[in-house]
Amino acid sequence: MTSSSPSLRKLGGSDLEVFPLSLGGNVFGWTADEATSFEVLDAYVAAGGNFIDTADVYSAWVDGNKGGESETVIGKWLAGRGRRDDVLIATKVSQHPEYQGLSAANIKAAADASLKRLGTDHIDLYYTHYDHTETPVEEIIGALDELVKAGKVRHIAASNISAARLQESLDLSDREGLARYVALQPHYNLVSRDTYEGELQDVAARAGLAAVPYYALASGFLTGKYRAGRRVDSARAEKAGAYGETERGRRVLTALDEIAQAHDAEIATIALAWLAAQPTVAAPIASARVVEQLPALLAVADVELTEAELDRLTAASR
Repeated sequence: MTSSSPSLRKLGGSDLEVFPLSLGGNVFGWTADEATSFEVLDAYVAAGGNFIDTADVYSAWVDGNKGGESETVIGKWLAGRGRRDDVLIATKVSQHPEYQGLSAANIKAAADASLKRLGTDHIDLYYTHYDHTETPVEEIIGALDELVKAGKVRHIAASNISAARLQESLDLSDREGLARYVALQPHYNLVSRDTYEGELQDVAARAGLAAVPYYALASGFLTGKYRAGRRVDSARAEKAGAYGETERGRRVLTALDEIAQAHDAEIATIALAWLAAQPTVAAPIASARVVEQLPALLAVADVELTEAELDRLTAASR
C-alpha cells in the first residue's frame, strides 16, 4: 500500500506506510457490538486512518466467546465495504485458546485460522503476541519466514518479548536471510515507561524497528476521565483508576490538563502526541468503543508538541 499523504509514517524498514494512530480492535465483539464496530471502522478510515490492530485471541476472555471475535467483525466489515486494499491489517499469534504457543505447526495453523476469519488472503503485519521462550527462535522465525514466502504474511513483528530474545531473533534473520521483524509492540505510555525504555528500545533503535505501543492511553487513564473521587462505568475502570492513586499519575494529569488547554485539544490527544514523538514510535494503538471517542484519537495526526511541552511531560512521568 502506498500513499503520498504527509500524515503517513513509514513502518520501520518495511514498505508499509501507516497513519500515526493505529485503531485497536480489542473492543470489537466485546464492548462494541458489530454494528457499532462497523461505525467506528468507517469513521476511522474516512478520516484517513489505515492501520487496524487485532489479535486472534480477542476477545476470548468474555463469557461465551471463543477468541477470534474481533477478527471476524473486521472480516465482515472488509467484505461489506470492499476496503481491503485501503487498510493494513495487523494481527497476532500465540494466545488463542485453540492455538497456544509459538511452535511452527501452531503458527501456521493459527495464521490460516486468522486469514479465514478476516476473509483475506494476506495479513499485512503478523505479530508473535507473547514470546514463548521454550520454543527456539529458529523454529519461530523459520515458520514466520515460510508464511512470508507463501504470500500469507507481508511483514512480521514481535510483542511482549525480551531485549535478548528480540536481538537473537534479528541476528538469526540477518545471518540466515530469513524474514526479519520490522516492528515491535511494547506496553508503553506516559505512566508506563519502564517496560520499553532502556534495553528494549535500544535494540529497536539499532535494528531500525518501528514501535507500535499498546495501552497507549493506559486503559483510558490518559483520557482524563478517571480521577480521584470520580466513578466511571467502564470495563477498565478499576485498572485505569489505579493510576490516579499514584503521585506520578497525578503529576501527569496536571501537565496534560495545562498543555491540552494551550492546544485547545483533548487530554487523550496530548498523551498520544507525546508517545508519537518518542524515538522509534511510529503509531500508538488506541481503541474507540463508540464513534464519539474517535476524534480525540485521530487528532494526534494534527498536533505537534513543542520541545518544552514534551520535556514537561517526560519529567512529570518519571
